[in-house]
Amino acid sequence: MISLGGLGEIGKNMTVFEYGEDMIIVDCGLSFPTDDMLGIDLVIPDITYLTQNKDRIRGIVLTHGHEDHIGALPYILKELNVPVYGTQLTIALVENKLIEHKMMNTTTRIVVKQGDTIKLGSSFKIEFIRSNHSIADAVMLGIWTPVGTLIHTGDFKVDYTPIRGSVLDLHRLAELGKQGVLALLADSTNVGKLGHNPSERKVGETIDKVFNQYKDRRIMVATFASNIDRVQQVITAAHKHNRKVAVLGRSMVNIVRTANELGYLDIPEKTLIESNQINRYKDEELVTIMTGSQGEPMAALSRMAFSEHKQIDLKPGDVIVLSSTPIPGNEKTVSKVVNELAKKGTIIVREDTHVSGHATQEELKLIHALVRPKYFIPVHGEYRHLQQHTELAVELGMEKENTMILSIGDVLEMNAEGCKVVGRVPSGQVLVDGLGVGDVGNVVLRDRKLLSQDGLIMVVMTLERDSKAVVSGPDVISRGFVYVREAEPLMNEAKRVVQRSLDHCQDQGIVSWSEIKSVVKDDLRTFIWQKTRRNPIILPIIMEI
Repeated sequence: MISLGGLGEIGKNMTVFEYGEDMIIVDCGLSFPTDDMLGIDLVIPDITYLTQNKDRIRGIVLTHGHEDHIGALPYILKELNVPVYGTQLTIALVENKLIEHKMMNTTTRIVVKQGDTIKLGSSFKIEFIRSNHSIADAVMLGIWTPVGTLIHTGDFKVDYTPIRGSVLDLHRLAELGKQGVLALLADSTNVGKLGHNPSERKVGETIDKVFNQYKDRRIMVATFASNIDRVQQVITAAHKHNRKVAVLGRSMVNIVRTANELGYLDIPEKTLIESNQINRYKDEELVTIMTGSQGEPMAALSRMAFSEHKQIDLKPGDVIVLSSTPIPGNEKTVSKVVNELAKKGTIIVREDTHVSGHATQEELKLIHALVRPKYFIPVHGEYRHLQQHTELAVELGMEKENTMILSIGDVLEMNAEGCKVVGRVPSGQVLVDGLGVGDVGNVVLRDRKLLSQDGLIMVVMTLERDSKAVVSGPDVISRGFVYVREAEPLMNEAKRVVQRSLDHCQDQGIVSWSEIKSVVKDDLRTFIWQKTRRNPIILPIIMEI
């Protein structure tokens, strides 16, 4: 077993199982950039090891359709042309991505049902076990190998009264536990939360109370686009209170359309309206469902908060229901949006508007008790989550030496006789910037950080080819360093410093471009630091005639 993502971090989930000549991949997710990844759009796993062994890969198996489990597929499938297995909704969401990347005709997709079993290669048999999560059609995986049975939970919770479908197949987990499970790989994201998760139906009750309390006001609900059960409860409440529903945000529109086409949503006739019809309805006749609950800058709610949305201008008294909790790391971004909403006089509702899709301690204890694995590997979480989940397993009676906290890239070898890390493979993160995949690394990020902190100074000069005498310039151009009109004395003195550097080069017989540039950069950097205590990037540009 090799993890290429999802350990020591939130997101980017990808796990590889290998036996003999067969390899399978479980999930293929992305994560979103941190604040210091300036200009980066997405972060995906490093698949160097997989490309080196692409002929051995029998398929990619998906547990559910969240971005942190399927988001990297369009990028990975360009390197690994292997079949993708998943339940109906999961594959439909994958197909939306493949259409966007023009890859529908090059990728094999196989739809499975909860309860199905497939065989991949000669070494692996995989059962898709019914699960509960904050998106429909989620599954756990029972993985049969020649050395024993593994259970991979994916992301899950135990909801005894789900909005759609049945409760997680606890009976099947108990059967597998009785037969004997070699290893359990379990979701650790919410291990720090005591007790049980409330049912998703509790959120529906809160939403209905909001509709009752604010009958004459415009109501807007921001949630995860993929939380179809949450969307269904808003639509149900809107229909009950005679309101039309407008769906805003590209990802929300796409997922609602897909879920409706596949029968995962029950939308009464004439309930949905287009976004351009919003102004035709009174406040008490309308509810909007939108993206932006995580403060994403380009999402609908953020655009409204900063008065940049085309269809909706917020006004005092509008009711904003934030139906999510901030993903770790997003707290500041969400807080910024909430503050802007408050400035506009909106009523912000956050109490009892969200339940987690990840198992809490008591739910995790139930799974451990049913499965009773020989070995335990916590997955899906930061290091503190993995460590706390390991401690929980030990409290439940597991031997400490039979638990393993892994790092991304570790190669874990296990069988009935033992379980140990035997090596490492190339691993890490690949940064996606626009259409560029992997072409931005630490050096580029460092330069972007310097540019963001102290700006750029360009020195442009034209030299005579033979004598290296200055024909024109030097011109000193500032970008993000100082406002030139208010710093003319500084810029004029900087020109004189550069001129002296060029004179020095000529006196010393220095004719190499690289040497001239080096002298100019060093002298100008020293001058700028002495005058401003700043260290901008200095870029000399030399032209010859």
